[in-house]
Amino acid sequence: MIVVSPPVICIPARLASTRLPQKLLLRESGTPLLIHTCRRAAQAFGAEAVLVCADTSELVTVAQEYGFAARLTGSHHQSGTDRIAEAAAVLSAPIIVNVQGDEPEIDPAAIRRVAALLDEQPEAAMATLATPGNAADQLNPNSVKVLVDHAGRALMFSRAPLVWDRDAAGPVQHCLRHLGIYAYRRDILLGYAALPSSQLEQSEKLEQLRALEAGHRIACAVVSHAAAGIDSRADYDAFLARLRASPPDQAEP
Repeated sequence: MIVVSPPVICIPARLASTRLPQKLLLRESGTPLLIHTCRRAAQAFGAEAVLVCADTSELVTVAQEYGFAARLTGSHHQSGTDRIAEAAAVLSAPIIVNVQGDEPEIDPAAIRRVAALLDEQPEAAMATLATPGNAADQLNPNSVKVLVDHAGRALMFSRAPLVWDRDAAGPVQHCLRHLGIYAYRRDILLGYAALPSSQLEQSEKLEQLRALEAGHRIACAVVSHAAAGIDSRADYDAFLARLRASPPDQAEP
């Protein structure tokens, strides 16, 4: 796996959260949730490669207090991709990686893998990852499914089952579950932000569909491990329990 030029890892950070208010500032571990994510991301290409793209000065201040670069972006953005596209306008890195701010256990190897996909597939505009799913994922609209061809290109993303077993008269029992991490070529990212929201994107509420409808190729690799994001209080409590149970030698740097 080779990454020709070190990318910038942009972390879109939005303070408002419906299910878990101001979750990125939660610090019952002693460290804000956002900073846990930043530290994991820094293990991929170094702390200097991490940029927090925040919608409030409060998040900018928190990131900077812990030594991470941060940029205040507009409050009008409808997606994380739109938010980091604003920041990308002043960056020179050819590849931008989008890591969600509420993924404090993201695998640094996954970040390196998604960035490397753009070197492996020069014709791809974007790259993302997926992991094997099950029958429960197939029927869960919160679990986004992706179809991938034999060349490692994403064909479609949906909250609904994508493959119907005609003989069994139901959806197939297996699927690929999409992971919300992306790598973009900088010029594609800037162009993406200028595109109008597509019909599929509006229906599914999946930002990557805007790129597919515009004809952009999305590379997709399958990984075995998927870190849990923090969407609810139960998710955060489970994260705290895992963190406290971790051996000292596995603690964050």
